[in-house]
Amino acid sequence: MPEYDHPGQGEDVAGGGMAEYRIDELARLGGSTVRNVRAYQDRGLLPPPRIEGRVGLYDDAHLARLRLLGQLLRRGYTFAIIKDLLTAWETGKDLGEVLGLEKVLTDPWSDEIPGTATYDELAGVFGSGLDEDEFARMLDRTVRLGLIEPDGAGGYRVPSPRLLHVGAELVAAGVPLGSVLDIAARIRDDCDVIAGRFVDLVEEHVFGRLEDPSPDAAKVTEVAGVVRRMRPLVTMVVEPFIARAMEARVQEALGDRFEMIRDHLGGRPDGTVPHAEREPEPARSQK
Repeated sequence: MPEYDHPGQGEDVAGGGMAEYRIDELARLGGSTVRNVRAYQDRGLLPPPRIEGRVGLYDDAHLARLRLLGQLLRRGYTFAIIKDLLTAWETGKDLGEVLGLEKVLTDPWSDEIPGTATYDELAGVFGSGLDEDEFARMLDRTVRLGLIEPDGAGGYRVPSPRLLHVGAELVAAGVPLGSVLDIAARIRDDCDVIAGRFVDLVEEHVFGRLEDPSPDAAKVTEVAGVVRRMRPLVTMVVEPFIARAMEARVQEALGDRFEMIRDHLGGRPDGTVPHAEREPEPARSQK
């Protein structure tokens, strides 16, 4: 089973400094394009980069802003409204508080480091028993599920090496790759429902505090703190529920089979039958 490589992110300084990105890296990490990044700069929505030589370098603040712009645009906000919103925040509020909310809204909810995999590595792990066309269809489906992403150079970016590892273990145990992708899609949808329930709860009781046309910095900080605390809370709630459910389901699925195996082995792990339960040997005729 291959070890999926973990590429570096920008120019993350070894001493713990802020990462820096070229424009193509920024666009990729922000789920955008180089063309959009330049358009946002032209419209004053994205601050200009730091120039080093002839290269523009962007940092995590640019990345957070780019992700926020993408979210606002997907919700239907126009460029003019977004610019007015950002201008109001930056001139009428504590910028640090605003960026704090911006960061918790756009930061990934996992600290997992993405990996990379080549076509040959994926074929070696997941392609057993599949012809080239079948594997190509499975690979396309894996991309549509978001488990891997083409990197444009013939390889693949792996957003979650953990998920890919789980899939590899299931395939190695004999589960067909198609069935693994089926369950991955269903679990993804189930998790979307769980996330929606959490967000609906917090939106009803917390996010409404920002509906004031001019919320003060204290409210912004409070809401950002709630969102930040939701990250471990979701895991703390889901993990014990799934653990209890798995315990019950596994016992239910294997209980009858275990009884059958135990009866077959006569209660002994080595398969021997206790002396008292052996059938008597036929009497030998005496000559």
